[in-house]
Amino acid sequence: MTERWTAREALSAVTDRFDELPHKDAEFKGDGPIDWQGYGVARARAAGRTGEAESVIPGTARIDGCETVLIAFEFGFLGGSLGERTGDRIEAAYEHARAHRLPVVSLLATGGSRMQEGMRALTQLQRVARQSALHRAAGLAQIAVLRDPATGGGWATLGAGADLTLALPGAQIGFAGSRVRPAGADPWAYSAEGQLAAGAIDAVVPAARLRRALGSRLRLLTGGDPAGSPDPVPPPRALGRTDTAGTGRDAVRRARDPERPRARAYLADWLEERVEVRGDRCGGVDAGMVCGFGLHAGRPVAYAAQCGTATRPAGFRTAARLIRLAGRLGIPVLTLIDTPGAANDAEAERAGAGAAIAEAFAAVAESPVPVTSLVVGEGGSGGALALAAPGNTWATPDSYFSVIAPEAAAAILKRDPGDADATADQLRLRPQDLVDLGVVRAVVGNSLTQHSW
Repeated sequence: MTERWTAREALSAVTDRFDELPHKDAEFKGDGPIDWQGYGVARARAAGRTGEAESVIPGTARIDGCETVLIAFEFGFLGGSLGERTGDRIEAAYEHARAHRLPVVSLLATGGSRMQEGMRALTQLQRVARQSALHRAAGLAQIAVLRDPATGGGWATLGAGADLTLALPGAQIGFAGSRVRPAGADPWAYSAEGQLAAGAIDAVVPAARLRRALGSRLRLLTGGDPAGSPDPVPPPRALGRTDTAGTGRDAVRRARDPERPRARAYLADWLEERVEVRGDRCGGVDAGMVCGFGLHAGRPVAYAAQCGTATRPAGFRTAARLIRLAGRLGIPVLTLIDTPGAANDAEAERAGAGAAIAEAFAAVAESPVPVTSLVVGEGGSGGALALAAPGNTWATPDSYFSVIAPEAAAAILKRDPGDADATADQLRLRPQDLVDLGVVRAVVGNSLTQHSW
């Protein structure tokens, strides 16, 4: 079972300080906008039971030392549902946040829109979505914490629409609430853990660690410069061999060596702190693509790193999501390239491989912040090039980058399989060849300085 906090308990658990914003609630008359019999009495009962006048409590807060605007939902007030006055409060909170250049954190516990207000309640989702969109356009971060339950329109706007989404263990999450799901529906699909596996949320965080988890993410997401153009980050140093390969085939063997340092080793060496951005928000997670934010030399950096496997459509979409988020927040990007190529099996094609690769190419091409790329292993065809920054790509000595793998090139050219070694030399795929061709800037060394050829 997940932690069933009231709104005030949630505020106490995650904040160092909370100051409720003054409310300008419209006068509530009778039984509401559609004259739902007994609605006024139900509201009065909810207020008496919870001590709250509405289902959300907005305010300014400090979370683990970070200033933010916070919106806490009270599930005990009519199921944390969204009505007109809820919309008023959420809109006012977002407007205050933009006026003071603050991120927004939502502590969601909601069953969705308030039936007793009919379509007037449902249209609040449009108001909330507009405020979220304005916040994105202003280059300000949004983080959602999903308590139990987080369903309906609240999940489909503040929850799923946030830049990063965390959930408490065991929380019910989904557009369909427990009473309206199809008979026999798999409960796992509506759980925090199921949504994590499906790439719909970024992390499941135990209650005791939530304050620190929010603090680290707020520090990383608010350290950029959305109004300016940050300097590009330098490429990481080489962690493997420092001598370059004598032949093309030797370069391929080195890059395929299972003992060669991989992306996670580079991230651990180069970043002081990091948090993960997980999933493509389309039902997929690629374990071979690691994305997130971290600190390098005290400066926030976004990273998208291939981990040596064939990159799947979900991986490309997750990387694109990360790069676009970094662009909105003014945070420079590092990509680490290491893949034999894009996954090309039938499942990948059904998942939209071509469109996903195109999305990654577009995210890099359109990025308003500088992208730095380092080839740390295999650079296999378009699946690798999709993450490479034009004009700012580097290579390690134990890597290669090629239009296609030499074995595949030999097959396409109708050569004998034994000709793959000679074909590798013809492809000029060694790091020093790539410098000569102008594809990469230089080959990095094992110190913080780089060496060109």
